[in-house]
Amino acid sequence: MDKWRAATFIYRRLLKHSSISNHPPSRNFNRSFTSGFAYNYCAISAPLENLAGNCKQQIGYRNYATSAERNPMFSSVNSEDIVHFKSILGEKYVIEDEDKLDDANTDWMRKYKGSSKLMLQPRTTDEVSQILKYCNSRRIAVVPQGGNTGLVGGSIPVFDEVIINTSLMHKIVSFDKVSGVLVCEAGCVLENLISFLDNEGFIMPLDLGAKGSCQIGGNVSTNAGGLRLVRYGSLHGNVLGLEAVLANGTVLDMLGTLRKDNTGYDLKHLFIGSEGSLGLITKISILTPPKLSSVNLAFLACSDYTSCQKLLLEAKRKLGEILSAYEFLDVQALDLVLKHLEGARNPLPPPMHNFYILIETTGSDESSDKEKLEAFLLHSLESGLVSDGVLAQDIQQASSFWHIREGVPEALMKAGGVYKYDLSLPVEKMYDLVEEMRTRLGSAANVIGYGHLGDGNLHLNISIPQYDNTILAQIEPFVYEWTSKHHGSISAEHGLGHVKADKIHYSKSPETDL
Repeated sequence: MDKWRAATFIYRRLLKHSSISNHPPSRNFNRSFTSGFAYNYCAISAPLENLAGNCKQQIGYRNYATSAERNPMFSSVNSEDIVHFKSILGEKYVIEDEDKLDDANTDWMRKYKGSSKLMLQPRTTDEVSQILKYCNSRRIAVVPQGGNTGLVGGSIPVFDEVIINTSLMHKIVSFDKVSGVLVCEAGCVLENLISFLDNEGFIMPLDLGAKGSCQIGGNVSTNAGGLRLVRYGSLHGNVLGLEAVLANGTVLDMLGTLRKDNTGYDLKHLFIGSEGSLGLITKISILTPPKLSSVNLAFLACSDYTSCQKLLLEAKRKLGEILSAYEFLDVQALDLVLKHLEGARNPLPPPMHNFYILIETTGSDESSDKEKLEAFLLHSLESGLVSDGVLAQDIQQASSFWHIREGVPEALMKAGGVYKYDLSLPVEKMYDLVEEMRTRLGSAANVIGYGHLGDGNLHLNISIPQYDNTILAQIEPFVYEWTSKHHGSISAEHGLGHVKADKIHYSKSPETDL
């Protein structure tokens, strides 16, 4: 344990002790960003407590000045290091090109930018191990990076850390059709895995708006939730095993494929959601469900948030085991999508309604499932819970419905600046925060609420023409204090990254904040 402690530098711990007291993009973006490992971790050879106060940092939004002080205990990369990395990877996979580095140094939100001069692209676990072992011996800081679609600035360097990009680790190792267990490398793009499994008659239990870019290693490292968590649960329940490399180069083989293994501590759970702070995930084994033949999707309108909640309860009762997604967005979110997202159109005729719900069912009996959903919708209309609605008649119409929900982040980016908050809250309290924020900010900002109502995850977004410190001061720390007061989490699925690393105390007590 002492050796591990000495060899691993957890960047969040460093931030926590410093003096300073945020849904992924649509796959249709013209730039391909992907979900990365959200925390930096750095290879060192000194006890953590000796480093706790040596780095001070203030992260600001991209339009504002930032100040940072690099920890002098970390070495800078020199020409001898470059030669050594080339001996491990070959010259082609040691990236010093400024244009490529510019992309790798900049987060998807365009709020944060590092100054790394070097990106390494390993293709195997052994290469990752050699890199980290060497960096540990040289005290060279590193940042793991997948595809860089994270929304909390965690997959890019803070200073000049060496970027270890996993994009070339994209092999599918094995797939067992009987058990449904998929083993793959961390750099596999989620949509590629979805396509592979579709051809095999299975599905991924994880689905995100950024599926065309995000990588499974980053998904697991951030414990990404996504659109169908209400049906399939979190990655803690679906990931069966992992392979990871510690900062000193040690390879941890936890790549089990068993659903039951009660022999000692299940260490993989420490790495799921750890955001790269414990090690770099290189392989994953994940349980995938069979693809069912009957999928239905309804786009519904509700007059108020209370109706959205009651409809959720009725959906759980009446649709039961076939309910696979329950998403909501308010009228402000839909209006923004219709204005800024190419190809988006309102599935319902005028007038606009206050809230919109997407309900998806997935089952094995098309006739029975559709009959059950139609009966549910009819009852909901007659009872007044639903004001209007439409049931997708084909896959194209269903895709157009999902295009609206998945396209909200892209529309927000096109509208100007945006402050994003990913919160877990009791369902009955979720929209209260949106309304209080509107009262607080008035006409200075467009406050938008949408997210995964089925699992209590609110995506609160404050859209403004350009970033403004005055508005930010009205948002923070109020949003975190409100969330803490109502026993919520300041990060439901995006992670902490750089943005919220020093705000974990709003969700975790000092005794549990490790």
